[in-house]
Amino acid sequence: MAYAHQEIIPLVPAYRAARQAGTPAVRYRKPGDRRSRPQRWKDAVAELIELQAGYQDWLDSLPENLRDGATAEALAAVCALDLSELEGLEPPRGFGRD
Repeated sequence: MAYAHQEIIPLVPAYRAARQAGTPAVRYRKPGDRRSRPQRWKDAVAELIELQAGYQDWLDSLPENLRDGATAEALAAVCALDLSELEGLEPPRGFGRD
């Protein structure tokens, strides 16, 4: 009777052989975020506004029998947030560039 984990066993000697032979391990890293902090701020605020619009659509499409529940209250609380203040904020540039 064969188990699923028995298929992995043949890979272990090949891995060890490659490590002992000195074959370099190839590791891929996610590239760093190259946006400036003000640009990341603007993108984050735009994402929040987009999410809030989606939550408003969700709230508007709730059936009547769910409008008094916890989900509707949470959606209403998110939709009641005033994100326009965040749009107007300009984060500091720092290092004497203000």
